[in-house]
Amino acid sequence: MVKFTVEEEEKLKHEKTIGIIGLGDMGALYAKRFSEAGWKVVGCDREDIFNTTVDKFKDEKFTVLKNGHYVSRISDYIIYSVEAANIDKIVSLYGPSTKFGAIVGGQTSCKAPEVAAFENTLPSDIEIVSVHSLHGPKVSTTGQPLVLIQHRASDESFKFVECLVSCLKSKHVYLSAKEHDKITADTQAVTHAAFLSMGVAWKSSNQYPWETPKWVGGIENAKINISLRIFSNKWHVYAGLSITNPSAHDQVLQYSKSTSELFRLMIQGKKSELRERLLKAKDFVFHHISETNDLLLDDDILQKYSLSKVPPGGRHPNSHLALLAIVDSWYNLGIVPYDHIICSTPLFRIFLGVTEYLFCTPELLNECIEVAVDDVSFREEDLEFTIAARNWASIITFGNFELYKLEFEKTQKFFQPMFSEANAIGNEMIKTILERVRERES
Repeated sequence: MVKFTVEEEEKLKHEKTIGIIGLGDMGALYAKRFSEAGWKVVGCDREDIFNTTVDKFKDEKFTVLKNGHYVSRISDYIIYSVEAANIDKIVSLYGPSTKFGAIVGGQTSCKAPEVAAFENTLPSDIEIVSVHSLHGPKVSTTGQPLVLIQHRASDESFKFVECLVSCLKSKHVYLSAKEHDKITADTQAVTHAAFLSMGVAWKSSNQYPWETPKWVGGIENAKINISLRIFSNKWHVYAGLSITNPSAHDQVLQYSKSTSELFRLMIQGKKSELRERLLKAKDFVFHHISETNDLLLDDDILQKYSLSKVPPGGRHPNSHLALLAIVDSWYNLGIVPYDHIICSTPLFRIFLGVTEYLFCTPELLNECIEVAVDDVSFREEDLEFTIAARNWASIITFGNFELYKLEFEKTQKFFQPMFSEANAIGNEMIKTILERVRERES
């Protein structure tokens, strides 16, 4: 990155106005961080909640305006921080008010519809530089991947945007819109489907896993914390990535297929076929890891981050169908997740660490296979999970945002009482894992 001098940056802060259309969690995060760094920032949310938005941010250093027209006409760089499903409608509404010669971008999780909306609505003199912070609003931006997409912009304009976002202290990753969508699908679609399905399965079984003795243990802690962390966020964050990204459709369908086929082998008692299939997947995904390698995670680490109210009584063997199906999906899709580690979200690193630990600890993988076929203790939960995975695949394939929202929010309501505690524990888990990632990379 070619940086501006301190004097040049201060001049830009004096001359340029940054606009944020959409002051949800991520939009507000950007507005706060940019304004605290000395940039002049204006933003807006829905016009019908203007007074509420003004009151909500009255103590912040940025200015809340009535709507996107007011933001667009005075801003030199405008970031659309809106739901992926609504990007076309909102750009069509406010795009015509864009200041002459401005730069626009968005931070949706899928760039194809975002870029198409800009190209279809904005004049050719408007430059396009999009961004995507690969983490949620509750995670520190420092050291996290931040994708920058110079889609239609001069090097000088791109340099200005880089200067602006440098206050986030994130790790810059340079991609095209197409590369971004493929990589985000590869690293997030299957794993989100897994943990969404876990939540629905627990709800369908009417059980809180942290209150149930058989959900005790390090891997169980990770599964519970990740699932609750996903459901504590807003539904559109995950719906946008999976429904608007064509690459994600194939992957979610494969995850449902892998889950169903593995479950079928389990209930048919085909242990040797199940073992052969899982070992092929292991060799493909984790071929670079030997038994002497240090794994990213282990049970001792994961034991520390428990929501369980159950007195300690030892770990209960589990088939871990959800995790087995993740790696089986990667194998069938030809995805090696380590190839995209630079674009990995904190949750993805946990996904990867947990599956790595499960598959690369021989006695643990063998235990899963034995339990999957010979022990019916988790058979009911595995059935509910298989149904849930298939249901999510149908919703996503048909592109039904309303049904996605309904299913997500029903499950969200079921787990609501534990979100505060789960997020606090999850933050500690993420902090520990990121420290181990940095140690491994160094």
